[in-house]
Amino acid sequence: MRQRVGILGATGMVGQRFIQLLENHPWFEVAWLAASDRSSGKLYGEAVRWKLDTPLPERVAAMPVSPAAPEGAPRVIFAALDADIARELEPQFAAAGCAVITNSSAFRMQPSVPLVIPEVNADHLALVENQMWRKESGGYIVTNPNCSAIGLVMALKPIVERFGVEAIFVSTMQAVSGAGYPGVASLDILGNVVPFIKNEEEKMEAETLKLLGRLNGRVVEPLAAKMTAHCNRVAVEDGHTESVSIKLGKKATREEMIAAWAEFVPLKGKDLPTAPEQPVEFVAAEDRPQPRLDRMRGAGMAATVGRLRPCGLLDWKFTVLSHNTIRGAAGAALLNAELLVSLGKLDPVAVPA
Repeated sequence: MRQRVGILGATGMVGQRFIQLLENHPWFEVAWLAASDRSSGKLYGEAVRWKLDTPLPERVAAMPVSPAAPEGAPRVIFAALDADIARELEPQFAAAGCAVITNSSAFRMQPSVPLVIPEVNADHLALVENQMWRKESGGYIVTNPNCSAIGLVMALKPIVERFGVEAIFVSTMQAVSGAGYPGVASLDILGNVVPFIKNEEEKMEAETLKLLGRLNGRVVEPLAAKMTAHCNRVAVEDGHTESVSIKLGKKATREEMIAAWAEFVPLKGKDLPTAPEQPVEFVAAEDRPQPRLDRMRGAGMAATVGRLRPCGLLDWKFTVLSHNTIRGAAGAALLNAELLVSLGKLDPVAVPA
């Protein structure tokens, strides 16, 4: 029997991705939808402007949109809210005993809230036991990273493990879907590059170091590396492309770098439905990765790396691409939920003894 789940912020672009990815999921079934007051009380098919490339499931279209309150909600909630709204609502659901698995940035940097990529830092999920909601009601909050950080961190993790990383320089070319819908006005983005995304550089820098940090008891010690990020919005529909330069802790050859990515399969044997078989794929072609050609590798859940070459300023430079609304948003949260199931933290959500 599949577990009933709810989607908070169901009409937005990330909420729509949750619905798309959860259709026919072997473990979870969408049983509850909530959105803003203007959508509450309507059927989902009437409330949503469906923008994805697969049809809106008929069963979901016929579901009512509930108020964004925990009364009547299932115990597992996927949240796709703006940060300001999430800051108010997500604690209410956690306090009511819900496991809130969120794409929002509101609580990512809170010391007791795990910021997780399953292939990178699954052990950080132990932090949920420190949350007051967990102790009082059984509820908790788990976050996934910013869409620009996740592909970078997946590419860096095997390198950090084998060689160490002391400095990171990254410049992003981020798709317009990362801004939600309607997002960036066409007259602002067509034929243009916008070299500013509010709070993006700060989030990317802080989250990357937390994700690559070490859990020490009740706290995460960030990776001791210097990092700087330049974030740009470009006229691409889906797929964030990033140019990266890194300084290593110890020298590595090109062959050793490629081997680190190829041999990085930390979830092998866990049998999580959404996990890509190969989380980081290296492509040797000199003009890859490209969003149009590579964003759906691993069903949109893999990070693709290419253009590996020596860096005249640091040690190595490369390009990494990831799908920003699948791996960088809804798919990341879904994989976190699958990992929680495998660890016995979702069945059921209950007050610890």
